[in-house]
Amino acid sequence: MSRPLALPPWLAHTLRTQRGPVPWNAVLRGALSAGPLLLAAVLTDRTSLGVVAAIAAMLAGINDRPGSRRASVQRIGLPAVAGALGMLVGTYAGQHVSALPLTLLLTGLGLVAGGMSAIGPVASGAGTQLLVASAIGAGMPLPEPGPVRALGYLAGAAWLLGLRLALPTPGSLAGDFRFDGEREAVARVYDAVADLLDAVGADHATARRAALTAALDHAQDALAGPRLRRYASSAAERRLHAQYAAALPLAEAATALAWAGEPLTGRASAGPRRLATAVRENTHTGPLPAPSRSAPALRALDDALLHAAEAFDRGKGGDLHTRRRAAGDLLRAAFGSGGREYGLRVALCFGASAAIAQGLHHSHWYGQHEHWYWLPATAVFLVKPDLGPLVSRVLCRAAGTVLGALVFAAFAAVLPRPEGLIALVAVSGALIPVATRHFAAQTAVVTVLVLALVMVGGEPQASVSRIGETLLACALVLVVGHLPMPGQRGGGVRARLGAASEAAQAYLSHVLHETDPDTDSRRVRWTLRREAYRTLAEARTAIALAAAELPPLARHSAGAGEVVAVLEELVDTTTACAVHLDDSGRLTSRHTERLAGLLEQLAEGKHHLRVRLPELPLAV
Repeated sequence: MSRPLALPPWLAHTLRTQRGPVPWNAVLRGALSAGPLLLAAVLTDRTSLGVVAAIAAMLAGINDRPGSRRASVQRIGLPAVAGALGMLVGTYAGQHVSALPLTLLLTGLGLVAGGMSAIGPVASGAGTQLLVASAIGAGMPLPEPGPVRALGYLAGAAWLLGLRLALPTPGSLAGDFRFDGEREAVARVYDAVADLLDAVGADHATARRAALTAALDHAQDALAGPRLRRYASSAAERRLHAQYAAALPLAEAATALAWAGEPLTGRASAGPRRLATAVRENTHTGPLPAPSRSAPALRALDDALLHAAEAFDRGKGGDLHTRRRAAGDLLRAAFGSGGREYGLRVALCFGASAAIAQGLHHSHWYGQHEHWYWLPATAVFLVKPDLGPLVSRVLCRAAGTVLGALVFAAFAAVLPRPEGLIALVAVSGALIPVATRHFAAQTAVVTVLVLALVMVGGEPQASVSRIGETLLACALVLVVGHLPMPGQRGGGVRARLGAASEAAQAYLSHVLHETDPDTDSRRVRWTLRREAYRTLAEARTAIALAAAELPPLARHSAGAGEVVAVLEELVDTTTACAVHLDDSGRLTSRHTERLAGLLEQLAEGKHHLRVRLPELPLAV
C-alpha cells in the first residue's frame, strides 16, 4: 500500500490555515475603526491626518486578538505608543536629514526594535509598529508636523481600543460587564483538566497535558493584565481570581495521574466539568462527585476538589502565581543570543530596504509616486520570525500582495471617489480579524486597505508599484535571511531552550529541597511550575517554526525538539514527585530512577545543542 506524498515542512506550513468560529465582535470593531475615522477626516477636510489614524487603527486591528479586555489594553496600547514614537522620529528625520543619515538612523532603529522583539509577543508588536511608523513618517508626504502626526496615530489606535473596551461581547453578559474573556479562559482551564483526566493511560494524554498548559497560560494572561489597582478591586474579579487559583492544584494532580498512566473512571473528571460550568454561568458549584482515594495523586485530586468547592463559595481572591520580569530579565532577553541575532537581521533588512528605496526614489524610478516607505515597511513584516518561517512568510506575502493589488485595481476602476474607497476601507477593516488566520489572506486584505488609503490621500492608483516593491522586499529578505551572521545560528531557539531549562531547574530544585510543604511553599511551587510549563510551550513554538524553515536554516535547530520533549517529561516527573512528597514525604524508586535517567538524557542533549541545561544532583 503506497503512502501519500508528504509535503516538505516549509510548504506544509505555507498552506496551513487556522480554524475556529468567526470572531463577529472583532469584525464589528474592524468595520467601525479605520473606515469611520477616514470618513470623519474627509468630512472635516483633514484627509491626510485621517489616513495616519486609519493606518494606526488597521495595525491595532491586527493586534486585536481573542482574549480579555484587560489583556487587550497591553496588546494594543503598548505597540500604539511605540508606533507614535516611530512616527515622530521618522517625521523629523525625513524632514531634516539627507538620504544617508536617514538610512543609518533607520538601521539603528531596526537593531533596537529587533532586539526588543525577542522579549515577547507584545514587545514584538511594539517593535513592528515602531519600524513601520518610522518609515511612514519619513517617507509619506503629509502637511502636518511630527507631533500632530504622532497624536493622530495614537488617536487611531485609541479609537479601536475604546471600541474593544466599550462594546459588549457574549462572555461579558454573564455577571460583571468588565469580564468577557477572563471568565471563559478560567472555565477552559477546568475543561482542560477534565480532558486530561479522561485521557490518562491513553496515547493522547501528552497532547491533553499540552492543551492544559495552553489553557492555563491563556487564563493567566487574561487575568494578569494592567489594572488601576494592584489587587482585584471587585467581588466578581476576586471570585475569578479564586477560581483560577483553585485550578492549579487540580492541574497538578491531573498531571501526576497522567504521569502514572493508570486509566481512571469517568467519575474523576466529573468534578472539574461541573466547576467549568459554574465558572461560565457564574453560579455555585453544587455537590461535586469525589474520586477514589486509592493512590497519592487521586487523594491530591480529591483534596483539590474540596479546596475548589470552598474557594468557589468564599470567592476571596487568589494568587495568579505569576512572577514579574525584572528589568534585568528583559535586557537579557533583548541582548541575549536570540535578541542579538534577531536584531542584526532586522537591522540589516530594514536598513538595506531603506537604502534601496532611497536610491530608487531619488533616481525618480517612482515617477510621480511618493511612497518609497513601502519597501522598508514590507521588509519589517517579512523579517519577523514570530509570523512564521521565512520562506512561508515570503510566499504568503508575495501571493497576498498580488491578489490584493489585483482586487483593488478592479474595485478602483468602478468605485466612486472618495465614498466608494472609504467603504472599501471599512469592509477591509472588518475582514482583518478573519484574515489573520492565514498570512497570505491578511496580506491581501491589508494591501487593499492601504492602497485605498493612499488613493483617498490624493495619490493615483498604485497596484503595479505595490507588487513590484513587495517582490523586491521578498527577494531582499530571502537573501538576508540566509546570510551568515556573527555568532551561532538558531540563537532564538537556543535562547528559548535556555530559559525553559532554567525554569525546569528552579522547579525541580524547589521540589527536591522542599522540607515543609506549607501553604506558602506550595504557592512558590505552583508559580515555578507555571513558569516551567510556559517557557516550555514558548520553546516548542520556536522549535516548530524553526523546523519549518528551508533545510539550510532548519538544520541549525535540529535535535531541539528531542531536548524539549525530555525537559517536558522532566517537569511532568517533577510534578508527580511533588504530589507524592506531599502524600508520603518520600519518593519511590520509580521517581528517582526516572529523574536520573532524564537528567542523563539532558546531559547528552547539552553537548549536541551547546545550550545550558539542568545539572542537578539527585538529592532526595
